[in-house]
Amino acid sequence: MGFLSIYILKKRIFAIKPMMKDPAVSVWKKVLIVAGLVYLFLPFDLIPPIIPVFGFFDDMILWGFIISYLKDELDRYWVDDRAGGAPTDQFSGKNIVDNVDYTVEEETFEEIKE
Repeated sequence: MGFLSIYILKKRIFAIKPMMKDPAVSVWKKVLIVAGLVYLFLPFDLIPPIIPVFGFFDDMILWGFIISYLKDELDRYWVDDRAGGAPTDQFSGKNIVDNVDYTVEEETFEEIKE
């Protein structure tokens, strides 16, 4: 899984909500998140939470797998507070660059000066 800073982990966890709202995301990825949440809140675990310290290892390992498996998808919905705020929802799930016709014309320095 590699080294994850707390900041990256926090941002990926907060990216789950916008990812779940996007209709372009695969149903299987959404089912994986829901199954992880159900397992987290079920009273039955592989290691009972009654055992101190070790009781939450199975939950941490499961969510570590889910976040590492969906890291590329979650990074698409990453909202960076340092970058000036959240993107608007009007472009969520839309590919706004397709079907754009453009041409690049080369100009010389003399043409620009005139």
